[in-house]
Formats: sequence, C-alpha cells, structure tokens
Amino acid sequence: MPVLTAAVAARPSSVGITVVGAVLLAAVLHAAWNALAHAITDRLVGFALIGVGVSLGGAVLVLVSPAPDRASWACLAGSAALHVAYNLLLMRSYRLGEFGQVYPIARGTSPLLVAVGAAVLVGEDLSPVRLAGVLVISLGLGALVLVGGVPTRAARPAIAAAVLTGVSIAAYTTLDGIGVRSAGSVLGYTGWLFLLQGPWLPLGAAVVRRGALWRDLRPHLLTGLSGGALSLAAYGLVLWAQTRGALAPIAALRETSVIVGAIIGAVLFGERFGRWRIAATVLVATGVVLITL
Repeated sequence: MPVLTAAVAARPSSVGITVVGAVLLAAVLHAAWNALAHAITDRLVGFALIGVGVSLGGAVLVLVSPAPDRASWACLAGSAALHVAYNLLLMRSYRLGEFGQVYPIARGTSPLLVAVGAAVLVGEDLSPVRLAGVLVISLGLGALVLVGGVPTRAARPAIAAAVLTGVSIAAYTTLDGIGVRSAGSVLGYTGWLFLLQGPWLPLGAAVVRRGALWRDLRPHLLTGLSGGALSLAAYGLVLWAQTRGALAPIAALRETSVIVGAIIGAVLFGERFGRWRIAATVLVATGVVLITL
C-alpha cells in the first residue's frame, strides 16, 4: 500500500524533548476533557456537546489549513469510524463504572497494542529500554485497575466496555500514526478527522431526544463545548507528535493521563486515592522516564 510505504519512509526513530512535552500536555488536556464528560451525568448530552465542539473546531481547521494528501484519506476515513466507536464505548464505560476505574483501564489497554501495531505495520523497532518503559507503564496501569482487589461481577460490564475502548484507542492511534505521516498537513488531517467523526453523536442525540434536546443541552453548554475544544487540542498535539516521534513511546507517554485522571477522580469525584494507587502512579512515572531515555 502506498500509504504504508510513505509512513515507513517517514517514520522517526526517536522521541525528542519537545515531543515529550507536547504529549504530556496532551495527556493533561485529555484527562481534563474526560473529566468534563464524566461530570455531565446525562452521558448522551455530554458526548453530543463534545461532538458539536470538535465538529466546529474541525471545520475551522479545514477552512484555514491545506487539505491532507490523497494518500492519507483511507486512514482518515477508517480513523473517523473508529473514533465514533470509541466515543460510544467510552460513553458506555462512564455509564457503568467510576471514572477512576474505567479511565485507566481504557487508557492502559492501548500502549502494548500500539507497540505491536507499529512494529508490524510501520516496522518500528523499540530499544530494550523503551520496551521496558512501555511494559512498566502498562504494569502500573494494570495495578491502578486492581486497586481495591479483584473486580466484582457487578463491575465486569464496565471493565469490558473500558477494555474495548482501549482496543479502539490502539486501533485509531496506529491508523492515525500512519495516516498523518503521509498527509503533508497535520492541521488539515486533524480538521478533517474531527469534522468527519464529530457530528454523529449530536445527530444521534437529536434523533433520540427530539424536541427535548435543546432543553437537555442548555444547562451543560459551556462544560460540553469546553470538553470538545480540549479534546481537539489534545489529539491535535498527539497527531503532531506522531510525525516527529516513534508511535509506541508516544502512545505510552500519552497514557500518563491516568495520573492526572486519578487525581481528578480523588479531588473532584471523591474517589479513593490510597497508597496502592500512589505506588501504581510511581510505576507509570518510571515508565515515562525509561521511554524518554
């Protein structure tokens, strides 16, 4: 496939300090927009407003940026479809489980899957130290999941939804890593990605809620649209980073958002942040150090 050939030719082999900073900022923004989404108890309304926000932002980027190269459009279309599935799965996860539980599961499932996908599809090689970093981050994220013991039967549907969310994250991350490298325009690729995937949940909400939609949306307008803006900014930074660094370390760095998510869960939502969660967070931070060496 031409797009794979172009992505292989363009693949970066390192992760510079500027890229690390951009991805860590993206991780903070990602945790923030997910917290806003979780704070809106009417999940359909929350995700519909986020969809409106990213659609508007995507439209602006499309108008002011060069169009992505034709070679990237297959990845762009596939990623847009995966993002819709991701949003539906994430919405279900937040309906079923606590933020501090399902968020780290969803984010923690993807780093190793991305590492495998990048190795198979783009031919990226991870040094032993960086591979150890990815494994340590994944171990820390797994420990975050198991804080408080083995999940109960009642918690398993939420965990299953969160794991599937993580699989969708790995799929679209790998696809976008290939697509954006052949796009020739990070902003153009970002704009079209959000413009293609953003409207579907708002349209679904309009069908489900009909005449009651505006009444339901109005109290949450600022929160939901702010979440959309943060979502676009967070993933735009990740797409930029993927043109300048190896996919697997970037994916692992991005999942450090669970540290911020754990703090948000404890401070804003009153969820437990005990010594085991602190230890798991230290593991994640150790993995970050390893993959940036």
